[in-house]
Amino acid sequence: MKRFFCFIPILISSIFSCNNDSNTKKEEEIKTGDPVETSPPNTNYKPAFVGQTRIGSVKTTTELKIEEIAQNIGRPWGIISMPNGDLLITDKTGFMQFFTSDGTLIAKVEGFPTVDDGGQGGMLDVAVDPDFNTNRMIYWTFSEPFGNGNLTSVAKGKLSNDNKRIENHTVIFRAEPFYKGSLHYGGRIIFDAQGNLYVSTGERSDLATRPQAQQLNSALGKILKMDKNGQAISDNPFVSTNNAKPQIFSYGHRNVQGLAIHPETKQLWNSEFGARGGDEVNLIQSGKNYGWPIITYGLEYSGEKIGEGITQKEGMKQPVYYWDPSVSPSGIDFYTGTAIPEWHNNLFLGALSGQHIVRLVIKNNKIVGEERLLTDKGERFRDILASHTNQSLYAITDSGKIFKISKK
Repeated sequence: MKRFFCFIPILISSIFSCNNDSNTKKEEEIKTGDPVETSPPNTNYKPAFVGQTRIGSVKTTTELKIEEIAQNIGRPWGIISMPNGDLLITDKTGFMQFFTSDGTLIAKVEGFPTVDDGGQGGMLDVAVDPDFNTNRMIYWTFSEPFGNGNLTSVAKGKLSNDNKRIENHTVIFRAEPFYKGSLHYGGRIIFDAQGNLYVSTGERSDLATRPQAQQLNSALGKILKMDKNGQAISDNPFVSTNNAKPQIFSYGHRNVQGLAIHPETKQLWNSEFGARGGDEVNLIQSGKNYGWPIITYGLEYSGEKIGEGITQKEGMKQPVYYWDPSVSPSGIDFYTGTAIPEWHNNLFLGALSGQHIVRLVIKNNKIVGEERLLTDKGERFRDILASHTNQSLYAITDSGKIFKISKK
């Protein structure tokens, strides 16, 4: 869940849970129907293994209550849950807003550094310090005007007691080099259970910058791991590599707009945009190369092949799952509640071009079922939140709406 972490002792047995079934209930056969995707793919590429794409469909049997609890809230990008259950939502134009769990506006938060909100830029994601109740610190990502262009930056600041301003903000990390562009900032930010930050960056889209996703001296096209001051963690994979950015945790990414930690295995998962096809869900491991732009299951938007047109290469990780055609997966979160038991530990994704919410059932680190929710809304779903207080699922849209999904 994308929220503050309460640190509690972890049972030794959990250390050995990495390869366990992600559902704690006793073994059950997953019954699936035809794949939810019925449109022809853009390519004739073959998956690397059975179930890597177009898995069988599942359908929620619990009766759901779907509410549109707020409209016209602006240009939302990220949503998280506060310790008391209130919702904190970023706005691309450079501020944040507090809402109650039922969608009532509480306060607008201002005082942030200037953002470059052209194209895909602006105020992006937000994370709450695990010690928020004592220090009132929050962290956020944004596209910052810098040099002769812009870049993805990470900042922190103290929330005022009236929840209306950020005090003493400071930038703790800049994903250099800067670039004069308006695309692919990445920008997700989450805390792990040890109080460290994972941050995603994009490779800025253009042919000139794409190769930097493979270069360790660049912070573009990466997932980064850092402490609360933006410094590298001592066991990061490239801290001792000459000329490498020590904050790099994994590389070879295109544009990661979804990060979530599995609630039981504690493994990091992402969602990542492909081009024309090739959207991915990945299980992220320290030091691994995820292949972009050398391997991909997608095409250029023109329809031409990307690079050599290959999907596999030794030393490069395969996605756990991919889509062709694209659904444009953005924010993600794991549902950990018990109100809808069949959703327990399922991964939910907001789909932009797909205009639906994706539900993925995971078993032994494989996708075994897919469902599409809210397909009738015609909305670009930007981010997803599984609330820790009321066991509801929240989604924000590019049109400025908040949806709440709960058990009827």
